[in-house]
Parts: sequence; structure tokens; C-alpha cells
Amino acid sequence: MTKSTKPASTKTRPARRAAGAKTRSPEATRQDIIAVATREFAQNGLSGARVDEIAAKTGSSKRMIYYYFGDKDGLYLAVLEDAYRRVRTTEAQLDIEHLRPADALRKLVEFTFDHHHSNEAFIRLVMIENIHHGDYLARSKTIQELNVSAIGELERIYQRGLQQGVFRKGLTAIELHWQISALCFFNVSNRATFSQIFRVDLTSKKAVAALRAQVVEMVLRNVLKAPG
Repeated sequence: MTKSTKPASTKTRPARRAAGAKTRSPEATRQDIIAVATREFAQNGLSGARVDEIAAKTGSSKRMIYYYFGDKDGLYLAVLEDAYRRVRTTEAQLDIEHLRPADALRKLVEFTFDHHHSNEAFIRLVMIENIHHGDYLARSKTIQELNVSAIGELERIYQRGLQQGVFRKGLTAIELHWQISALCFFNVSNRATFSQIFRVDLTSKKAVAALRAQVVEMVLRNVLKAPG
């Protein structure tokens, strides 16, 4: 009587996965860990996220994660830096220097609204970091340098608008950035509670399009010089 054997596929499948994992470059492994960690931190917060869970979902190990990031705090900081780097890198590709100041500002506001609407994890990470009073963000020169470029772009748009006589005086790039961020951020951070309290669906395509147009108009009305 012959001994029963397991199908060959069940023996070779883990080996193939292990071989595939070994062929990944260190940078690919690092980015995979950051992608999974982004979801975990956004969903569960800094204290609630588990390195064991992140390791399991990436097919890596806690030792490997600590090798790349030092510890859990280091991984969280790397996630924050990656999130800000992505938004600022994409923002830098808008190609708005050739546009009239009002059109450039409009495009920048539209981009910010669309980015925040499509990247809830980014919003949640910023909310979590505010719970920690920005302590981790303050440790990162990378994030500070990335945001300097965003303010610089707004400053150039605003100065061009002043020179052409279409923007009113008395504003700063920091104030404009704050106002744009506030309007676009709230649309994501508070839409669940706002929808429940007032029994309206703010997630429909029609509602989002209307809010987007209103945010752009509010910013432009605040910046444009009054006629006459």
C-alpha cells in the first residue's frame, strides 16, 4: 500500500513566495512596509498599530522592520515623511508658472481639494499627528523642507497677483496655505460626522463637485482685489 503524499503545489508554493521575497530590492521592501504601515497607522493610530501585524501583511519580520526604521516610532515618522513627500512631489508637477495668477491659484486649490478627497489616509495621519501635538513632525527636517516649497509656490503666485493688480494686499503665503488647507481638510476629516448630524450625503459625486467649486470660489474671493 503506497503512502499518501501531499500535492506538489502545496510544497512548492511557499518556496516560490520566499524566493520572490528574496528577489525584492531593499528599496522595494522598504516601500512595501511603508505602504502597509500607512494603512495601519491611519486606521489604528500610533498606539493602536502593531508592528507584528505590519510584518505579517508584508511577509517580512519585526527584525527586518527594525533594521530599516529603528523602531516603531521610526517607522511612523517614515510614514509621515512619505505621505508629505508624495503630496508635495505631485504638487510640484502642476506646471502653473505660466498661468495667470488667479488661474494658478485656482489650479492649486483644485489640486489640494482633489488630493485630500482621494487620500483619506493622509488626512487621518495628519489628525493623528495633531493628537501628538506635532511632536514627531517636529523631528523631521524632511517634512519642514518639503513644506517650504509649498509656501514658496504660493508666495510666487501671490506676488505676481499683486504686481498685476489682481490680488489684494495684506495677505501672506502662510495665511493662504492655512485657509486652503482648512477648507480642503475639513471636507474629508468631518464629512462622516457632518453627514450624520445634518442627514446629508456629502460623499456623492454631485455633493463633492459642488463643495469643490465652492472652496475654489471662497479662496479666490478672499484673494482677488475688489473691483473699482
